[in-house]
Amino acid sequence: MQRQFKVVVEKHADGYVAYPLGLKGVVVGEGDSSEAALADAKSAIQFHIETFGQDAIDEDDAVLAAFITDANLAV
Repeated sequence: MQRQFKVVVEKHADGYVAYPLGLKGVVVGEGDSSEAALADAKSAIQFHIETFGQDAIDEDDAVLAAFITDANLAV
């Protein structure tokens, strides 16, 4: 069964971090490139679902879309 997940990939000074939205628990991938971080996250998602079953998927709060924007605040 194929399933699509929204995955956030962040670029940091020391590499990339990727994490899926819509899963219960913490799943993170990392790598020297966005592709490597995404591949690591996909492997981690697979392992997470194999370990915890379909209950690991947050069906009640499915992410339809994800957006990134800046919020400027005086702090």
